[in-house]
Amino acid sequence: MPLDPVSRLVLDEAGSLPTRVLVVDDPDLANHLVDVGHDVLASCDDQRDQQRLSEGVREWGGAYVEVVLARLGKAIASLDELAAELAQRANGRPLHLVAGGRDKHLTPAMNLTLGRSFTDVHASRGRQKSRVLHASGPRRDAEQRWPKHAYVDDLGLTVVAHGGVFAGPRLDPGTRLLLRTLPSPTAALDAIDLACGSGLIAAVLARAGHRVTAVDVSAAAIASTRATLAANGLDATLFRSDGLTALADASADLIVCNPPFHLGASKDSTPAMGMLADAGRVLRAGGELWCVYNAHLPYLPTLRAAVGPTLVAARNRDFIVTRTRNAPGERLRTEPPGAAVPKLVR
Repeated sequence: MPLDPVSRLVLDEAGSLPTRVLVVDDPDLANHLVDVGHDVLASCDDQRDQQRLSEGVREWGGAYVEVVLARLGKAIASLDELAAELAQRANGRPLHLVAGGRDKHLTPAMNLTLGRSFTDVHASRGRQKSRVLHASGPRRDAEQRWPKHAYVDDLGLTVVAHGGVFAGPRLDPGTRLLLRTLPSPTAALDAIDLACGSGLIAAVLARAGHRVTAVDVSAAAIASTRATLAANGLDATLFRSDGLTALADASADLIVCNPPFHLGASKDSTPAMGMLADAGRVLRAGGELWCVYNAHLPYLPTLRAAVGPTLVAARNRDFIVTRTRNAPGERLRTEPPGAAVPKLVR
């Protein structure tokens, strides 16, 4: 497969490579380097990226590697966490990080962030609307600031978040509205926190006495949720999974979700649409899906067609909270059979 402009620029800017290379969040580049004879270690936060790695790519276990090639996302906190970890692993030994991204996703703050962990940071010239940041000279005194801990007064819970997690160590406004609207339980249910992020929803559900499963495609989210639950003395079953694909049919009474509206660095609600559509398979008859999403996104037709009757339980200027009952016989056909789920952009 031909490399895209970002991967090609990263490879060109890296110059002559040693035999062993670490590739972060770029499966196409990792596979290409294996094909041309390199010993490639890889780390992918998104399980979908990890599943695209060829058999010759080995998972990175944290060992020191002299050259690291990375795909930059928009999350500066994630870059901060990666840079500090690489510098600490190097422990004064040489290390060259070559990290590339689209121009529209790069900011001067990324240079400053890398400068906390490396002595020499500079940007390449742009090419095909892409650019590379070079970082070398890992600092011996590089400080790891992630994961971060915070106490959320609204919930009476401690949250623990790694750098790649949406909203970091805080309660975002959409989740706040969702949790304020969610009714108090009358019985213990098999409940799922779908797209669990930092794990605050999972913690609220577990504290209420539910049997909780937390699901996310992101390794950082699963690690954060595990740490949040532990910090509050709570327990849940965790799955790193693309949506609900790892969950059995008719296995849940309740699904609670603040779905993502990004795919990598791009704003794309297609994965969220797929997750919500699959809820009808995983919920038992009469089970409920509670969801919060940005008010301008047209999720209601998908919820009503794929799951069942849907009501708006709460809304404000920015967010809508919906309550959907799994009722196959009452689903509204809003798309012709076999129609593709439309791509929605925030």
